[in-house]
Amino acid sequence: MHHDMQVKGKRNLVTEADLLSEKRIIAIILEEFPGHGILSEEAGSCKKGGEYTWIIDPLDGTNNYYFGIPFFGVNIALVRKGEVVLGLTYDPMRHEMFRAEKGKGAFLNRKKIHVSKLSSLDGAALGVDLGYNAERSLELLALVEKMWPHVHCLRLMGSSALGLAYVAAGRLSLYFHKYVYPWDIASGLLLVREGGGDVITFEGRATKTQDKEIIAANPSMLQSFRESLKKS
Repeated sequence: MHHDMQVKGKRNLVTEADLLSEKRIIAIILEEFPGHGILSEEAGSCKKGGEYTWIIDPLDGTNNYYFGIPFFGVNIALVRKGEVVLGLTYDPMRHEMFRAEKGKGAFLNRKKIHVSKLSSLDGAALGVDLGYNAERSLELLALVEKMWPHVHCLRLMGSSALGLAYVAAGRLSLYFHKYVYPWDIASGLLLVREGGGDVITFEGRATKTQDKEIIAANPSMLQSFRESLKKS
């Protein structure tokens, strides 16, 4: 299922759907919140704002979409003074809306969701993505090879937005990546944390929207994963 597309970089595509989705989302936000800033994947920082900024990925999982793999979504987050206060990740193929508001929990459609309670890697389902940076992708592949004997299964997702949402919903035990952008993760940071988990860098500090690295899971699983990393 091929669509009209442009090449932004090696393995990095943008389709007509990305651009149309972005145009519509930005138009709605500008109409409803004219004083807010906007940072979007394709348009970049298209509008400077004051206290509030919307971070948008109009289609996360573009490669999946382009090749007809039905696993992609739309990511929208509202950031206030550097802190994510609202996160929305929508999977149009399954009509699943993952949403979180600061201090009010995480939800899948109308049902409250929680991260997995697993603490051991033995029975864990791990998600990962490689991204577009060749060096970091090779680092991740080497890490996957080392982790493989110690986990139940590993999945290459093709969408970091849905990877984080699946951690928030307890479908994945843990998700990790080494080369992300704010629009990939802003919504997911809040979803996971409001679902009872956390998102950290490989160094172990809390991930912020501008960070490139993420490991998302419940605190016990994060500890197990980091201990396994040290051993390997």
